[in-house]
Amino acid sequence: MAPGTHINGVGSYTPAMQEVDVETVQRALVVVDERAAAWEEAGDLIQPLQAGLITEDHIYAELGEIAAGLKPGRTSPEQITFFKSVGVAVQDAIAGRIALENAVAHNLGMEATL
Repeated sequence: MAPGTHINGVGSYTPAMQEVDVETVQRALVVVDERAAAWEEAGDLIQPLQAGLITEDHIYAELGEIAAGLKPGRTSPEQITFFKSVGVAVQDAIAGRIALENAVAHNLGMEATL
């Protein structure tokens, strides 16, 4: 993995699924959408944790902590970063709301009647 690489992991969502190798997880600054959800569903993190290759403290931050300025994101251009998302319903709801607001603002799409 080249210095400065960023990885978004969104494809695996069960403890048995893993899309990013353990060495990369170990080397990376790990950010998740939500710690509790990640430790329930993210095989990328659960598998190395169970093997004793990382600890729960290996998760550096939740995305919201970085967005709110509570923790910095990447701290050097060489740092490898890994965002692991298992999906959080509130993020989906907010994204849907933003998409709807933008569609209305730009007069896109059409309203359906039931």
